[in-house]
Amino acid sequence: MRSDTVIIKSGGSGVEEALKQAEATALYKGLDKKDALHLRLLTEETAGMLRAMAGNVEAEFWIEDKNRDFELHLKARTEMNSKMRKELLSVSTSGKNEAAKGFMGKIRQLFETAAEPLDDTVPSGFAAGWITAGAASGYMPAMGEIQAEVWSLNQYKSELSAKKTEKEKEAWDELEKSVVSKLADDVKITISKGVIELVICKKFA
Repeated sequence: MRSDTVIIKSGGSGVEEALKQAEATALYKGLDKKDALHLRLLTEETAGMLRAMAGNVEAEFWIEDKNRDFELHLKARTEMNSKMRKELLSVSTSGKNEAAKGFMGKIRQLFETAAEPLDDTVPSGFAAGWITAGAASGYMPAMGEIQAEVWSLNQYKSELSAKKTEKEKEAWDELEKSVVSKLADDVKITISKGVIELVICKKFA
């Protein structure tokens, strides 16, 4: 099943419609009160992230599910260039807007930078968690599609847990405090062929 698609804008329009889609999906799929609340919370975090962005950014939001595996999608088109592609892979430590706080703050910052590309550096904060598309990553581009950059929360957690520097400890603490990190089974950001897409994965028992 796929819900209706809602257009969310950085000014805040579309957020209430997205929440209504979450509620309608939970009702249609027969989720209990707790699971319905979790789906709404994840939707609120996803839609709210876009609302907090600067500039004129808009994205499509929808929910998909199969056998109680739910995916919340937020997709925006971007004019990707080779300079930015390299920066996204390296996640420059000299990136601007270092003040972004919290896990979803950094997700928002990355999404915002890719959706509004400039000849500038990509903000730091996600040096870990990147996967190059291919057989080993489990993500395969469609036929004729260029390779994608894929960031995964599970990969990020795996890399952070193996490191002991103060910076990694701070990042881990952010994850521990994040509603999305606690509720979601995975969070993926895919940047490919002029599109950036955030997918939050949640499986209900």
